[in-house]
Amino acid sequence: MRRVAHLSDLHFGRIQPGVLDVLRRRLTTLEPHLVVVSGDLTQRAKPREFREARAWLDTLPWPRVVVPGNHDVPLYHVLRRFFRPLGAYRRFISPDLQPSYIDEEIAVVGVNTARSLVFKGGRINQAQVAAVRETICRLDPSLTKIVVTHHPFDVPAARGAERQIVGRGRMALQRLADCGAEVLLAGHLHASHIGLRYDIAGLSALVIQAGTATSRRTRHEPNAFNLLRIASRHIEVDQYVLQDEDFVRAGSEAFDHEGGQWVRR
Repeated sequence: MRRVAHLSDLHFGRIQPGVLDVLRRRLTTLEPHLVVVSGDLTQRAKPREFREARAWLDTLPWPRVVVPGNHDVPLYHVLRRFFRPLGAYRRFISPDLQPSYIDEEIAVVGVNTARSLVFKGGRINQAQVAAVRETICRLDPSLTKIVVTHHPFDVPAARGAERQIVGRGRMALQRLADCGAEVLLAGHLHASHIGLRYDIAGLSALVIQAGTATSRRTRHEPNAFNLLRIASRHIEVDQYVLQDEDFVRAGSEAFDHEGGQWVRR
């Protein structure tokens, strides 16, 4: 069984006081095999914020898959926004905008959905989808294949449907599902959510949202993150939320993969 800690929307520059140490301690007790960060490491894409984010990430002793979010693109510095939108991200976090982690049980691939021309929404293009397919289609079908983006492919309309990935999002879902990538991790909305899509050519995708792990910009829930416990054809998702001075497990959902579909247990 693999344990994957799913963090999102750290927003260095507007961090909840004291939460970084609390989060690190909880992760240490959970001992994940992999830490996933689904974007928005910073509040305003400032070099200082990226340095702080990188310094904290480097205190985590586990492998990482990290992707940028829309807040990691400069908002007010016009030249950087349009000519080097992820220059600071590449310098301080990683030059790799499609990071991956593959072992004997899981394959996790990140995709950058942040763009200069939109402020909140995201995009995914054909070249990105082709690159992910090149990575995962050749892998053993028994692996649990996971795609990480900042912007969600699918959320309830009440959560803000205008902020979904648009522009080839449905096409991307179909082509990724064809290769067995049926687990989608994202953030962006500062709200935890687990859902199923059944309209992908008769297959299903397990859509998992993480809230904001460390930012003061909480909305309808406290700071939170997810822990995925993954076995062959089975996933359990535990939600941890900040209460007093600790992250505590607030709920859990389990899913089995049967006949090409994820089924809630």
